[in-house]
Amino acid sequence: MTTITPYGSWKSPITPALIVAGGIGLSQVALDGEDIYWIEQRPSEGGRNVIVKCAPDGRTADVTPAPFNARTRVHEYGGGAFAVAEGVIYFSNFADQRLYRQRPGAAPEPITPVIALRYADGVMDRRRNRMICVREDHLLSDQDAVNTLVSVNLAGDDAAEAAGGQVLVAGNDFYSSPRLSPDGSWLAWLTWNHPNMPWDGTELWVGELNAEGSLGRIERVAGGANESIGLPQWSPEGVLHFVSDRTGWWNLYRWRQSRVEPLCPKEAEFGLPQWVFGQSLYGFDAGRIICAYDERGAWHLASLDAATGQLDPIDLPYQDVWRTLVGGGQAVLGVGSPAEPASIVRLDLATRHVEVLKRSSEAQVDPAYLSIPHAIEFPTENGLTAHGFFYAPRNPDYAAPPGELPPLLVISHGGPTGSTSTTLNLNFQYWTSRGFAVLDVNYGGSTGYGREYRRRLNGQWGVVDVDDCVNGARYLVEQGLVDGNRLAIRGGSAGGYTTLCALTFRNVFKAGASYFGVSDLEALDKDTHKFELRYSHSMIGPYPERRDLYIARSPVHFADRVACPIIFFQGLEDQVVPPSQSEVMYQALLAKGLPTAYLAFEGEQHGFRRAETIKRTLEAELYFYSQVFRFELADAVEPVHIDNLS
Repeated sequence: MTTITPYGSWKSPITPALIVAGGIGLSQVALDGEDIYWIEQRPSEGGRNVIVKCAPDGRTADVTPAPFNARTRVHEYGGGAFAVAEGVIYFSNFADQRLYRQRPGAAPEPITPVIALRYADGVMDRRRNRMICVREDHLLSDQDAVNTLVSVNLAGDDAAEAAGGQVLVAGNDFYSSPRLSPDGSWLAWLTWNHPNMPWDGTELWVGELNAEGSLGRIERVAGGANESIGLPQWSPEGVLHFVSDRTGWWNLYRWRQSRVEPLCPKEAEFGLPQWVFGQSLYGFDAGRIICAYDERGAWHLASLDAATGQLDPIDLPYQDVWRTLVGGGQAVLGVGSPAEPASIVRLDLATRHVEVLKRSSEAQVDPAYLSIPHAIEFPTENGLTAHGFFYAPRNPDYAAPPGELPPLLVISHGGPTGSTSTTLNLNFQYWTSRGFAVLDVNYGGSTGYGREYRRRLNGQWGVVDVDDCVNGARYLVEQGLVDGNRLAIRGGSAGGYTTLCALTFRNVFKAGASYFGVSDLEALDKDTHKFELRYSHSMIGPYPERRDLYIARSPVHFADRVACPIIFFQGLEDQVVPPSQSEVMYQALLAKGLPTAYLAFEGEQHGFRRAETIKRTLEAELYFYSQVFRFELADAVEPVHIDNLS
């Protein structure tokens, strides 16, 4: 029997406890012979990152024992935290950022010194008994970190350990993706300099390795200040492959006989923005390339004949592919779909049989409670079109009173050079099963729609993204799908900045939630880490030359314009967006007399990882909206102290 109850008041089986109970994050995947490895980020263990091994028969076992945490802080966002060769694991430990070696059945042992050095994106050089990786040097605390490519001797002698690695390549601001040719005679790598981010412009280089392992002749293969190169990888035959956006789309290329050759020209993205290390979207199998690509927000897997350019689809029951590794007649994939959470699966390339190895959530939810997203396009400023995914409220046990429209929660993703997907996200279903509609916006600047769309945000951060979120909400109101008087917006990090700008410089939204959001662009430019130190220069303008833009687009200077309630969530150990960014804005709203709340969390950094934090923030945000939009909650939750609430 269906109960008639206002939107927002529906009782849902998708509770915060259910979401965090079995929920984990899945990241870096690696192959070692027939064994598969990946990292699980476990909120139930305080956000600890655990390397897991999966044997050929599908049995899994933890590799890294507590309290070891396989997470690197290179670029702060990390990735590429471990490498494996013949069953021996080499990983970066979060607490001290040292590299450790872990032999089968043994405890981890450190192989780098106790000094301010960080390591990521390692590749094993078995021929010379070393690992080649990115090193980030923080020894001089009053200067920017120094990034290099180094070799770390694995012999275990004291001299090698004390040095923290031998520098192979240096001189530029950033390096990534060191990749060895199959015979160990060539090294490929990516590099770039401020003010570029890796999706703006990078260079791909190769160098010949001599017998003792130093680089001799080096050569630039491709790339430059206005061409983004990514995902370099050698084929088994020793041919270097990579993706480039030289045509406006990240497509596959190879470097053969000193010539760059396109493999499959297509208006689709075979690459991703390099926010983290260790990404992989293609691999080699019997003369073909198994590759994933994004076409207008939907991911596909295909087999590419490099000789003819023919691209044959591989049907999968998934619409999102975030990892692709190939070896031994199988593809190991990171996937997801509207009905399936992010998962790691094994695809037999001969039979096309798919075996699920690990899901990010084992929560059992009746599909009747799941809202299936629909891709929408909507008009935005300057006669352009923007993209997003719309989730309607869904709960088979409830219906709203006749004539009532649901409140809308607009979500602005982080980055801002990132994207959202349709992979099942129980955090979204938490809202839709309670009677909220959700719009997940891929605003101008998002990836997945080509370089031109990605560049819409250049010089326009705080304008284009805000316009697209506002126009997406207006579009749904005009379509009669949501209540124009109950529009809210939420986002984290850069998405938090978009959220705060929308609430400050526009009058469309009636409430919002900022998760470690940027409120002061000038302070961000002065107090952020090296990787993003010049990011704002392309997104806004050079500083201090265009200080006027930094002031004009910083919500903190215009808090008097805010006319609706905002709740703030902040990790107190956040090095990307420091707590002061949230605290100053909160104090401004407090002084103005607007309803507001500020929840800070000890031990949390940029992005919440602890189960208790995730649970608390979900319940607190729902409670906040219930007080603002005046609806009764179906379940009792811990109240939030809301200042200035009448």
